[in-house]
Parts: sequence; C-alpha cells; structure tokens
Amino acid sequence: MRIRIVLSATLTALGLMFLIPAAAQAHGDTLKVVVTGQRAGHVTTDITWENDGDAIDETVAATVNAVSVDGTRTMGPWRLVRDPAAAPAGWTTAETLPPGTWKVTVEVGFPALGKGELEVGVPVVDPAPTTGAATTGATNGGTPAVSAPTPDAASASASGSGSAAATSADASSPAPAPSGTRAASDTDGDAVWWTTAGVAVTALAGAGVGLLLRRRRMRGACRTS
Repeated sequence: MRIRIVLSATLTALGLMFLIPAAAQAHGDTLKVVVTGQRAGHVTTDITWENDGDAIDETVAATVNAVSVDGTRTMGPWRLVRDPAAAPAGWTTAETLPPGTWKVTVEVGFPALGKGELEVGVPVVDPAPTTGAATTGATNGGTPAVSAPTPDAASASASGSGSAAATSADASSPAPAPSGTRAASDTDGDAVWWTTAGVAVTALAGAGVGLLLRRRRMRGACRTS
C-alpha cells in the first residue's frame, strides 16, 4: 500500500510539472504591441498576447520614448497605465507630448517581450475665440474699444456745442432794455433837470426882489428922519 501511495504521488507531481508549463505557454511567450496614436497628447497603445490575442491581465512593465522627426527633442522614458477610456487591451501614458511630429517607441519587458513603433502627430490646439467689445478692449490692454464718430455725428455734435455756447453767453450777459423804456428814462431825467433849474432861478429872483425892497425901505426911512 505504501508503495502504491508513493507511486501515485510521484505520478501526480510529474503530471503537474508538465501541466503547469503547458498552461503558462497557452498565451505564447511574446506580446503584440500596437501604438494606436495619441489622445490630447497622451500616447495610446494596444497590448495583447501575440498567440491568441487576449488582453494582458497583469500590469505591464513598459517604457515609452519619443523623438521629434528632426531629432532635436526627446521625451521619456515614460511608463504605461491602463486606459479607462479604451478596451481592456488599451494602455496610455500619464504624460503628454507637446505639439509636433514624434516617432514613438513602446518596449514591453513583462509579462513577456514586445515592441511597437509609430509616427505620431500632435496638433496645436488654438484657444477658443471670443467676441465682443469687452474682449477687444482686453486684447488692447484692458481699455474697452470706442468706435470713432461719423462725420454727420461730429457735425451734429459741433452744432449742438455751438448752440449751447451761444445760449450760455446769452444767459450770462444782461438783457438789453427796450427802446421805449430807455426813451422814457431819458425824458424823465430831462424833466427833473429843468424843474430843478426853474426852482433855482425862481429862488434867486425872489431873493433879488426881497433885497431891492429892503433897500428901498431903508432909503425911505432915512429921508423921513
């Protein structure tokens, strides 16, 4: 019995030793890496098992490098993270490429080997245009734009200013007296002057007469005595 038990355990162990590698090799030993492009500057990649096309269940160990087409700029190395906006096979980068054309290379080392390359173009995103006089003023330094007056408006404004000035001048200067009133004032002045002169002449004449009468009385008194 002991011999049978030992033999059974040995066979089971041998079977497991052969079955485990077979299960491990079911997906194959290489990965298919396809760089699909970019989304808002983030490099996007699909990674599957090359043998059966299944998605990778494990976290991949990969590096992403990018070189500009003229060879003057390089970006990376970056790592890949799962892309929540894509299929289970989708991976992306947390970092973003600046605008331009880039040759992107993705190299995977775990759970198997794989490599993918693609020339990716990242466009320049223009800011959203804005309209209105307020925006024009802000663009010119913060002062709202004021439209120039038309010739008709300018002439109307000048006419209005002239009329206002004339009205102001008329209001500040005294109003001329009517001609009838001025004539009446002159006549009254002349009458007062002649009246005063007549009174003076009458007074002088009365004084002269009184003086003559007094002299005559004095002479008559002298003769009587």
